[in-house]
Amino acid sequence: METSLGNAGVLARSSLMPFNHPGLWRQLPRLLKNDTVQFRYRRSYLAKNLGWAARFLLNARPAVFQETAAALDELIRLSAPEHLRLLDASGARHRLRDTGWIFLYRSEQAWNGGERSRRAYAQFQVPTQMLAPAELADLEPALAPIFHRALWIQGSYSVDDPHEVVAAYADLFRRSGGTFRCLTASGIRRDGQGWTVHGAQGSETLRADQLVVALGPWSKSLLKTTGIDLPMAFERGYHMHYSGQNGARVSRPVYDTGGGYVLSPMARGLRLTTGVELDDCEAPARPVQLELSEARAREAFPLGERLDPAAWLGRRPTLPDSRPMIGEAPRHPGLWLALGHQHIGFSTAPGTAKILGELMFDANSRARHHAFRPGRFI
Repeated sequence: METSLGNAGVLARSSLMPFNHPGLWRQLPRLLKNDTVQFRYRRSYLAKNLGWAARFLLNARPAVFQETAAALDELIRLSAPEHLRLLDASGARHRLRDTGWIFLYRSEQAWNGGERSRRAYAQFQVPTQMLAPAELADLEPALAPIFHRALWIQGSYSVDDPHEVVAAYADLFRRSGGTFRCLTASGIRRDGQGWTVHGAQGSETLRADQLVVALGPWSKSLLKTTGIDLPMAFERGYHMHYSGQNGARVSRPVYDTGGGYVLSPMARGLRLTTGVELDDCEAPARPVQLELSEARAREAFPLGERLDPAAWLGRRPTLPDSRPMIGEAPRHPGLWLALGHQHIGFSTAPGTAKILGELMFDANSRARHHAFRPGRFI
């Protein structure tokens, strides 16, 4: 009911490209003006998190970028067949599309600005195809003829309702003998040979020999009760569903690089998801970014009326190198972490689970998954 309720539903090889790539330095003066549709921030939040911001920028160095892109590519490649297996086993395969997604560029300058990404896609053998305006019109005729070029990311998938996919996976877990227990957790501590999760206001507890913390952005506050202070920031984002005028649709997600939004065809309508807003995890919603994105989207597509009573808000937990933590927490035996997936948690969750299982049951696998070790920040 959290981030997977509201993401763009994309399972894409192109997600290996982190936000803090070497080209970020050139973009920084423009982004710091805090008036773009792609990136917004609350000044007081950034002021409190200058250490995280500095480390985030330092990890945009070419050598670190290469390590991160290779690690994310491995995780995405591992996740895709696991998603297909789970979709079949859970009965949710009908929600899958294998039509890829399309990046849209409004000018030659914007196209040239994407050269670094295209080089990375070529390096990691992500299949792509450049589209001229006429070719784009053949694929997505409802788009307005305002785009100079487009890049079709192939060999990738999307789903028409990520929430229903995750719910189907949860049902599969139950049918396989698993159980869910809900608890408002106030803290965790090591107790003898295992771990205890304490509920709020003296409510029930949970106990396990091996405990996995996989709470996305809420992992930070819970892990503080063990003395672990995660260097995590929150890239918030919004979505809204729309009808299409006269039944207009897109057949796959499209990313308007100049407009700063993704438009995805969903079971509930056309879902518009926004770019990044840096702010506290639980800060009140500020839908100005959605309003800006909607205005740009209406330039490109005949959006109809809003279908939701209010904008949805999600949080993306981001570590300074844009890689998740997957593995055992240093000096905390039996405490396992699977968190910090920034924008690609839905894409990479199955691969994360597979890596975590390997690490739990095969100590020799640590070298293979060194890039995700929690010890790089703990």
